[in-house]
Amino acid sequence: MAHLTFIFINKTCDALVRAEDQPLHHTAILPVIYGIICFLGILGNCIVMYTIMKKTKCRAKQSVPDIFILNLSIVDLLILLGMPFLIHQLLGNGSWHFGAAMCTVITAIDSNSQIVSTYILTAMTFDRYLATVHPIRFNYVRTPCVAALVIGVVWGLSLLTIIPVWMYVGLMPLPDGLVACALLLPDPVTDTYWFTLYQFFLAFAIPLAIICLVFFKILQHMSTSVAPLPPRSLRVRTRKVTRMAVAICLAFFICWAPYYILQLIHLGVQKPSLAFSYAYNIAISMGYANSCINPFLYIILSETFKRQFLRAVRPVNRKFRVNPSTTDGGSVSMRMVPEGAQQEPASGEMIPSNVAPQ
Repeated sequence: MAHLTFIFINKTCDALVRAEDQPLHHTAILPVIYGIICFLGILGNCIVMYTIMKKTKCRAKQSVPDIFILNLSIVDLLILLGMPFLIHQLLGNGSWHFGAAMCTVITAIDSNSQIVSTYILTAMTFDRYLATVHPIRFNYVRTPCVAALVIGVVWGLSLLTIIPVWMYVGLMPLPDGLVACALLLPDPVTDTYWFTLYQFFLAFAIPLAIICLVFFKILQHMSTSVAPLPPRSLRVRTRKVTRMAVAICLAFFICWAPYYILQLIHLGVQKPSLAFSYAYNIAISMGYANSCINPFLYIILSETFKRQFLRAVRPVNRKFRVNPSTTDGGSVSMRMVPEGAQQEPASGEMIPSNVAPQ
């Protein structure tokens, strides 16, 4: 029972319900599901990162939403890069074969990335509040430099939050002579209770409460505001980015709520049933799937992102075009121009540098 408690706390090893306690199809299906999530998630997040970086290289500095989305994609990628280790454990009957140092590093990265993503979503919510409720008053605050500083603070706070993971994660002997990677708390009963609550409130409940409150204020402002509004194009961009932020936050908390709820339920479960193990593994799959879903949310909800991705992957074709202006001698001048150069710049969620960032 003790090692099962440890394992359920450590998400990198959460699926390590012993294979002999589960049907064969259960241990066979889970690695396939995790493998699909890992592949699609890594591919999608790499596309997002490439698109934003390509835009920055070719056009202008990143906007505030770009910075938050880019860092969220980096965090999602870090979470997904730990999945092959989880798949290896599932296929290896829960054993860990990569040493104590890798156990600490992988578990710390996984825990830290999960908390960072929550804090970034909270920061994005505040940014949406300023962009919607105070679009002019606090425009000087909503700059790429300030956004980068906020990201740095978020990473620092997250590293402080996971100090218990750095202190207590390690290798735990298994009955068959192998070892598992788990969180080895000094007092299994008391410390497990407090650590679960600690993780639940800092990584889920408190950020959720803040995000809900801020979005409530945004909706309240939008329904009652009679103040002069910014130009229509600016309002459209703000509304689109806010819609995407709401979708990302909803996806995060819908995907992670079952995991944290089951963590709390597990505190009162003396002997987890097979049904509980099924539900727990589904909850873990949903948590990891969130890192796979985000890139597709960007693509579905942002026409601008689609266009920018096509520009990023499409080679710039150049061709001769006749310039209608003539020289003094009457000859027609010719010049090289990029194909599609006369297209109107797109506006939307990812904002060019020549307009106010939203």
